[in-house]
Amino acid sequence: MRLRAVLFDATGTLIETARPVGEVYAELAREQGVRLPAERVGDAFRRILAQAPPLLFADAPQDQIAALERDWWRSLVRSTFLATDGTARFRDFDAFFAGLYAHYADAAAWRARRGAHAALLHLRAHGVATGVVSNFDGRLPGILAGLGLAETLGVVMLPGEARAAKPDPRIFLLALARLAAPAAAAVYVGDDQLRDLAGARAAGLSAIDATGLATLADLPALLLGREEKEPS
Repeated sequence: MRLRAVLFDATGTLIETARPVGEVYAELAREQGVRLPAERVGDAFRRILAQAPPLLFADAPQDQIAALERDWWRSLVRSTFLATDGTARFRDFDAFFAGLYAHYADAAAWRARRGAHAALLHLRAHGVATGVVSNFDGRLPGILAGLGLAETLGVVMLPGEARAAKPDPRIFLLALARLAAPAAAAVYVGDDQLRDLAGARAAGLSAIDATGLATLADLPALLLGREEKEPS
């Protein structure tokens, strides 16, 4: 079947933070009287994030999702600093968190990964629909727009809208429904073996590990070349 759609994970695949997370967290914390090594903060963040439940509030009213997502991040950030040093005391943790949350809502805190723009443009030029399926929160569309990626994406599907989170097949299938593309004619590109690759395959898509690509610019030739070699 002809390739109809390519969906991407966001963080770690299509975009990445412009600076290390631990560095930003530690820098903003110093403004509130907390001085901790950036490396230790970053390590704690990665551990806490890996253990955290998905950013999913399936039964919440839609108008409450944004506040619940923000509260989820507040708890995760608080846990990150407790895991780094339980004796650390902020002068005003809420002010610190407000600044941090706003920082990561700004596209300037992010950058497109190498070859991202080229890959999206190439795929769209060949009639392939593109989109994002991510477990991120409602800040993502603004970030993608600020990075100049939104105009090349036909859908950005998040748990807050899908009421499902990766690796649940439903979030992938809802995105494909928006693109009017069947799973058998779609590919998902991500960097997490369970949430991205296994989840996509469970939904019937092919999956590609983004960590195996030197640059996303290599992706269109890989996909379109594969398609051309298949018998008609």
